[in-house]
Amino acid sequence: MRTTSAPAADLAVRLRLAITRTARRLRQEAGGGLTPSLTAALGTVDLHGPLSPSALAARERIQRPTATRLIARLEEDGLVARTPDPGDGRGRLIAVTDAGRALLEEQRRRKDAVLADGLAHLGDEDRATLERAAELLERLLADGGRAA
Repeated sequence: MRTTSAPAADLAVRLRLAITRTARRLRQEAGGGLTPSLTAALGTVDLHGPLSPSALAARERIQRPTATRLIARLEEDGLVARTPDPGDGRGRLIAVTDAGRALLEEQRRRKDAVLADGLAHLGDEDRATLERAAELLERLLADGGRAA
């Protein structure tokens, strides 16, 4: 039998707020001058690219015109480049440039440093608790919301 100190709905609220606030704080610390949408699109192209604009839209769960605007802005900033699509002579693929990759790496480094600094001020037991929480959250997300 499973016991818990808080009903699932109450815990869900606390987790949502904590995760949202953590994500906001990390975005603020990351710098780089990009909006969250631009950063997400750049990260998706870095992780899954090169991508067509339609594939980027699908992965980001946004409309194609929105993806087109994000790509234009990222291209204007020199963070992505369009390359010919070898499978479609008329199509273009979006790839991250060296400048885009460097920006992402710097943002990730800053975010990691903020978290590492906070973790350094915790005791071993609290860090172990957060390590277990990270494992559970990863599993919860990987299992589509059902961590066993």
